[in-house]
Order: sequence, then C-alpha cells, then structure tokens
Amino acid sequence: MRRFLPLLLLTIDCVHATRVERAPAEGERALEVLTYNVNFGIPGDAETTRVLDDASADLVFLQETTPAWQRAIARPLAKKWPHQQWLHSPGAGGLAVLSKRPFEVKDVIENPNGWFPAMRVVAQTPLGPVQALVVHLHPPVSESGSWVSGVLSTGPVRRAELQHFLATLEPGVPTLIAGDFNEGTSGDAIRELEARGLRSVLPEFTPMAKTWGWDVGAIHLSGQLDHIAASVQLEPLSAKVVAGGRSDHQAVKAAFVRSNALQFLTPAPRGGSLSLSIR
Repeated sequence: MRRFLPLLLLTIDCVHATRVERAPAEGERALEVLTYNVNFGIPGDAETTRVLDDASADLVFLQETTPAWQRAIARPLAKKWPHQQWLHSPGAGGLAVLSKRPFEVKDVIENPNGWFPAMRVVAQTPLGPVQALVVHLHPPVSESGSWVSGVLSTGPVRRAELQHFLATLEPGVPTLIAGDFNEGTSGDAIRELEARGLRSVLPEFTPMAKTWGWDVGAIHLSGQLDHIAASVQLEPLSAKVVAGGRSDHQAVKAAFVRSNALQFLTPAPRGGSLSLSIR
C-alpha cells in the first residue's frame, strides 16, 4: 500500500461529489467530448492510440500532437471523426480537434509567454453550435528549469495565459474549455474559470480523480491536471477518467445536455490537486 503525503498545502473546500451520473432523459440530446494529452514523445504508440480507437465522443481535443502523431492516427481515425484540424507547434505545443460534425476554426491564439498556443473552434453538435477553447497551459516548471520553484510560482502565469485565451470567446455561446491545464482543482487558472462562470466538470463527479502520473525514483507524483470546463448552458451528465495508454496523462470524457441554468448552485469541488505517494 502506498502512503500518501501532501506535496503542497492546498485549500480543500469540498472533496465530495456534487453530481450523480445520469443518462439523458427521453428526448434529450447529448454531446460527448474527450480531451487527451497524448504525449509528444511517443507518436503512434499503439496503447495510446487504442484509447482513441475505443472512444465514442462527438468531439475530441488532443494536446502534445506532432506531425508524426498526425501521420500515425489522422487517416485511421477519419472514418469516426472526418472533420479534423491539426495545429503544429514546436515541442509539446501541438493541438488537434477531431469531430463527427463540421466545425470552424475561429482563432489560433499565440501564447503571450512564448509557451503553448490555444485554438478556438465553433462546432456543430447535437446541442447546436458550441464554442470550444483547446488549451495546454504553462507546465509547473520555472523558466530556469526548476520544478520545485515552478510548482510554487507558475500559477499566476497560467492564469495570465488563460485570461489571454479567454478574451477570444464569444459571449453568450455555450462554451467548453478543454485540455491540459497543468494544475489541479485549486489552481489559479481553474479559479479564473470559475470567476467567469465556467467550471471543470470532472470534480463534480469524482473530485479525487487523477489524470496524470509520473514516477521519480520511489516517489509517484499524480494530479488532476486535465480538465473539461463548461459554461452554465451545458449541464454535465457524466465525467470520468478513461484509463489506458502510455502517455503520462489519462483521457477525460464528459457528456452534456443543454441547460437553462443561470448559475451553478453548489460550491466548486476541490481535491484532485498535485500529490505524491511513496512506494
């Protein structure tokens, strides 16, 4: 059994689920989405590709894609997701959107800090037009390469990046923000989303879920770093981690129906932040 120790002192406001998974009611149309950081260092990896082969989402958002990843999976996945947009960027900065239905790329947004760009699309979905912002925020490492100081200092950097990306959104349109946030549920960028009326949906169902893991000797680091956030016009029916693949990240899948809510009625759940265990 692993003994869990906190890596950071975090404010845990709520560690219990605030929603219970449900199926669409009769006559309700649902939208399924999936986000996955596939890891730029293992293009075409069979186990990682199998996660996508087995997925049934209407919309898929990928991070850390590369030309080699595109060559490996774009054509095999085209029957399932015929509408695709691949954005190549140096290193781990690539993004992709795959969809069953047409979508339009509205913006490719350069990162003000020189890190990873973002992409905004408007997709035709079973719920009507939905705008989606795909992000890969600053990793928890300092500009000098220190992970120790980076974990403690880069939260405001991610918030500033996200503020820059969010400025491209069209007000009043049902909205998804998906990708690798590189921070947990108490992070600065997640708080920024909540201040703007959006919320990461995975902690609504499983607050303590982990979407990322990395071994450093006998220490296993883990965290809920990957998020699908939604505006109040989208009610989440479910959200879960999809196990599998050899990426250091796990895919996250969520389903939504249209909502007439004006605001979220419960506090945002916390809990899935960075932690470590010792084997």
